[in-house]
Amino acid sequence: MRRLLALVSVVLLVSLAGCGFHLRNAASFAFDTVAVTPERGGGVAGELARYFGNRLRPVAVVPGQDPVQAVVDILEERREEAVAGVNSSGQVRELQLRIQVRFRMRTPQGRELIAPTAIAQQRELSFNETVVLAKDAEKAALYQEMQSDIVQQILRRVGSVKSLGATP
Repeated sequence: MRRLLALVSVVLLVSLAGCGFHLRNAASFAFDTVAVTPERGGGVAGELARYFGNRLRPVAVVPGQDPVQAVVDILEERREEAVAGVNSSGQVRELQLRIQVRFRMRTPQGRELIAPTAIAQQRELSFNETVVLAKDAEKAALYQEMQSDIVQQILRRVGSVKSLGATP
């Protein structure tokens, strides 16, 4: 029985390795230093700045620090809430939450690496006026989830830039 289990394990490992499966590595970028604008901006810019960590620099050149090689501009971050459904007495029963972010990537000299691009997310939220505080917390969690998803999409697009000298 043990030999059969060991054989099945080996076969599974070999087939998993043979299919090209591998864990996702950390994103690799074509730059060592980056600035995110606006520097004191909305949620997406802040989360993006936290992700870049020690690669992050201010746009303005600081004596003794390497200048930035790339700049990610968050051009617009818009959060919307719309009524998606009402009951027979006209009370709101469902909301649609939306976030739209426009960004671009450029060199400090102004050459565009990624043209202005919009990314949007939306989620549905059932609503009940008897549990308003709980729904507010759920709404905040949904906005945070959408924001994190947008940041991951931006990072994938920024990671697709292979050279600072050409557009992807």
